[in-house]
Amino acid sequence: MSLISPVDLEHVLEHTAGVWPALAGQRLFITGGTGFFGCWLLETLLAANRKLDLGLEATVLSRDPDAFAQRMPHLAATSGLRWVRGSAVDFTPERVARELGLAPGRLAFDAVIHLATEADNARTLAEPAAAVEVIAGSTRRALEFAGAVGARRFLFTSSGSVYGRQPAELEKMSEDFPGSSDPAHLSAAYAISGQAKRAAEELCATFWKQRGVETIVARCFAFAGPHLPLDGKFAFGNFLADALAGRDIVITGDGTPVRSYLYAADLAIWLWTLLARGAPGRVYNVGSEHAVSIRELAETVARLVAPGRRVKILQAPASSAPIERYVPSTRRAREELGLREFVGLEEAILRTAAWARRRG
Repeated sequence: MSLISPVDLEHVLEHTAGVWPALAGQRLFITGGTGFFGCWLLETLLAANRKLDLGLEATVLSRDPDAFAQRMPHLAATSGLRWVRGSAVDFTPERVARELGLAPGRLAFDAVIHLATEADNARTLAEPAAAVEVIAGSTRRALEFAGAVGARRFLFTSSGSVYGRQPAELEKMSEDFPGSSDPAHLSAAYAISGQAKRAAEELCATFWKQRGVETIVARCFAFAGPHLPLDGKFAFGNFLADALAGRDIVITGDGTPVRSYLYAADLAIWLWTLLARGAPGRVYNVGSEHAVSIRELAETVARLVAPGRRVKILQAPASSAPIERYVPSTRRAREELGLREFVGLEEAILRTAAWARRRG
């Protein structure tokens, strides 16, 4: 039984109705399938298979399938999904074939979805070279894998961090904004990851031009929704955890940075659409254009989930510092693929809170 609400599953299926016929009967290979993005893709893939009898199959690479099976048993043992034990930094067609009990020459996939990344900021700072290898090195390996198994399509989830710091005067960053790396900030985990993601994007462009693998890059921004960790680095999750526990909501910074949040069900719609319809060699921003400050986000969570609780801001704003922004322009995805944001921020908060309560 899915851990995602029937309302969200139906929402995704309704807005991907024209996508699934192009994917019917395909064999997908997915790295990073046990994270936030992966859970949503697997849940919605299975829902589409059940409702539409698509015959879609996904093979998922995981370092620890057993641990994931304990956490989400309905995704670990079900038709349409196969699990391969391995790491994104060292998997090969030979190893995958061996795990599946196949001869290497019999291994074939129609598309590869590369979600694996280094998400731990502390580890990135402690071992930046290893983090770069996880991000850029695993992308090279996944591209080589795609070529070896005959995959025609390749979807890579990159990040808005490739743009570097957003200029304060720039309201939204479009895909043709060149961005820049500031050497003064290259010691930050965000900057290290951004540079590695940019290198990975260049690898995707090379494989499309030279080897014909149809690569599509999703530059992902900030998100909200079920399966997002409530005890990690994400402000949305941390604020919601405080509210659900009946605590005052704590902002460790000054509350002025501006973000935007795309709901997870909309994210799934966008990623499936990009896989099926994205133009080869094309980059698409994936996110919401509706900007809010961190303080506004915290106040909205408090109002909707924990009325009466206060928002505590631990730092005073720096009067001379420009406001930090991280907001995409999604015009390309809207105009080329008909994508848009369906679920607004307040509804995203309410749906995620309801999911968290059901999960205890």
